[in-house]
Amino acid sequence: QERLVESGGGAVQAGGSLSLSCAASGRTFSSYTVGWFRRAPGKERDFVAGINRSGGRTDYADSVKGRFTISRDNAKNTVYLQMNNLKPEDTAVYYCAASANIGLGILVLTPPTAYDYWGQGTPVTVSS
Repeated sequence: QERLVESGGGAVQAGGSLSLSCAASGRTFSSYTVGWFRRAPGKERDFVAGINRSGGRTDYADSVKGRFTISRDNAKNTVYLQMNNLKPEDTAVYYCAASANIGLGILVLTPPTAYDYWGQGTPVTVSS
């Protein structure tokens, strides 16, 4: 069982930056593909960014490309999401998720259904 804890959310003005962290408790976290998702009020949970187990592959939603950067430090069991030039439409609860399918660890996975473990979420509010 993997426990994920997000941190770093908060309130910022448009154009500002936030850095989210996702800390994992398990010993095999470095084998997992990890993704960041977000759910805005009244909307479905959407893929934001993903990273494979080595960190060598990443993928982003079109809406955040060029502004967000996902990275990981397997020695610290932590995945990060650096968010720059934030916009009001980035307002949402942000979740990190990990896939327990080690065989898919070389891939970046985008569907929420591909992930087995989820954090509790951290809220991000961007004001105009």
